[in-house]
Amino acid sequence: MPRPISPGEHALAQWNHLSRLPWGGALFMMALGRMVPYSGALGARVVTLEPGFVRLRLRDRRAIRNHLGSVHAVALANLGELASGLAMTTALPGQVRSIVTSLAVEYLKKARGVITAESRVSVPTVTGPVDHEVRAVLRDAAGDEVAVVSVRWRLSPSA
Repeated sequence: MPRPISPGEHALAQWNHLSRLPWGGALFMMALGRMVPYSGALGARVVTLEPGFVRLRLRDRRAIRNHLGSVHAVALANLGELASGLAMTTALPGQVRSIVTSLAVEYLKKARGVITAESRVSVPTVTGPVDHEVRAVLRDAAGDEVAVVSVRWRLSPSA
């Protein structure tokens, strides 16, 4: 019997298929939003998705701004967690599952304009429950870091 496809393999297969199509990035985010509804609500777009690496782009718009006219702190936290999650999911072997146990954000400057988030993951060997920290770095259009999101993932063998 063939081994079932992991969530990360499924996401990568969808990305590899849809990203070549017109509006493929938007279609991919719609599909992701159906699997993980909250992730679709932010409005971010995948630019690059490879096993263990993701680059996301978030367009500045009124719906995600704070009273200071910059991107809201929680929108930045959400973007970093989404980047961490996509990188982690696509890096995991099929027999390992993950869940977030903590999230910390360091805000470095006001975020304005298009924000890009990048996260890269190397998964440790998982023979029992293990905590693994993944960082996502968020930059503005000038390339300046506006926030760093650190996400602690609990990894464990699938039952």
